[in-house]
Amino acid sequence: MIEKEELQKLKAQLESDRTKIAEGINHLERDNLNKSQRDASGDLSGYSFHMADMATDNFDREFSLDLASNEQVLLNRIDEALRKIQEGTYGVCENCTKPISSKRLKAVPYAKLCIKCKEEEEKNARRGE
Repeated sequence: MIEKEELQKLKAQLESDRTKIAEGINHLERDNLNKSQRDASGDLSGYSFHMADMATDNFDREFSLDLASNEQVLLNRIDEALRKIQEGTYGVCENCTKPISSKRLKAVPYAKLCIKCKEEEEKNARRGE
């Protein structure tokens, strides 16, 4: 069982991480995803893009979209951990229902699985199961 003081520290860390990630996603959207190719390049003329420029711009936009997607997944996991703190179910492995170690939660405060179950999950993923 996680002590109340430690739980408060983990909650504060999750909230801090959540704020940083949300700001990062907003920044990505503002600077990359909400602009047309012409706006992003600063091209005010009616001339078309060079193919290489278009490819670079497309790559940059795709990269930013992937980053935003990964960050959104992490944000969802943090929200889920914060919800579990509210419900009193935080720190319990979703697979075996045993407590997740304090050391693991300090390293990955949004962890859903204990070390043993996470290792098993990764082993199965490598085998393609």
